[in-house]
Amino acid sequence: MAKVRVGVAGYGTIGQRLADGVAMQEDMELVGIADLAPTLAIRALRENDMIGANGVKYNLYLVNGADRAAFDAKDIPVAGTFEELCSKVDIMLDSAPGGVGAKNKVIYEKMGVKAIFQGGEKNSVADVFFHGYANYEKGLGQNYLKLTSCNTTGLIRTVDCLDRAYGVDKVAITIIRRVADPGDYHRGLTNALQIDKAPSHQAVDLMTIMPHVQATGILVHTPVTHGHIITVLASGKDGRKITRDEALAAFRAHPRIRTVTIDEGFMGNASFFKYGRDLGNRRGDIYEIGLWEDSVVESGNDIMYAIHIPQESVTIPETMDAIRAAMKMQLTREEGTAATNKYLRIGRFK
Repeated sequence: MAKVRVGVAGYGTIGQRLADGVAMQEDMELVGIADLAPTLAIRALRENDMIGANGVKYNLYLVNGADRAAFDAKDIPVAGTFEELCSKVDIMLDSAPGGVGAKNKVIYEKMGVKAIFQGGEKNSVADVFFHGYANYEKGLGQNYLKLTSCNTTGLIRTVDCLDRAYGVDKVAITIIRRVADPGDYHRGLTNALQIDKAPSHQAVDLMTIMPHVQATGILVHTPVTHGHIITVLASGKDGRKITRDEALAAFRAHPRIRTVTIDEGFMGNASFFKYGRDLGNRRGDIYEIGLWEDSVVESGNDIMYAIHIPQESVTIPETMDAIRAAMKMQLTREEGTAATNKYLRIGRFK
């Protein structure tokens, strides 16, 4: 069977990781990446001889408005134009800045290319608002899918996990949100917390993906860069009590949930970032979310727990799932997510 040909639009924080993710899938081919300027990420790629994950050669294409001379001045090889990249692929992963993806869609439609958009775009850009575990089958054969945000992706993993095992009626969430990615300066230097109006978009998005679950939530921006922390209070279906032991059994079995304890040394967000680096993972990334077993407690008939979201990498597995669904590579969530997990080596520690 021929490999699915994939391109990546935007080689920023997410785009770099999407390209690596595709390069690790043995049944996919990374045709190329596209960007506007010779950013530090692209300059670093050039310094590595354009070699990315798994020793794959990354071919660079330029989007409309790019200054070719700026790339030539830094001896960065260019393979062609964005339209030329689109003409060579079966599907594009669009990780361009918010709003740009919607403009790129015009090109995808004109060229008859499927596309998957990241969380920064509006839901209206796609046919399906997608999550690999919660609604994989809805993405089968669709032309345009949109991923949930990093927080929503990790949150849904846990809620879907409990829901499939025991049934969930509603959840109340609190998100302690990192204010910017490492290396970002545009948010400024702050020493303050900022609260958003409730409900947070993550709660609303969860209900869009899982309409049978009532969700509400509060979000607090914090002046840190390495990961979000979310607390969840989940109520079992029809008043059913979900015990701590039951919740832990479900969480421990899920490939994309890494259960940890404080006594092991997982004190907080920085512990996960350091652990990813100690594992030797590319860029220190971890695809699984962290879930503190110490945080799993019963509150009446409800169950409460806390998770860590590695915001730079958490959506990569679900994006690989989206390729599989849109291209009908696997026809069920079990088969699709299992293939992604295998190639990304997810859950190997269990």
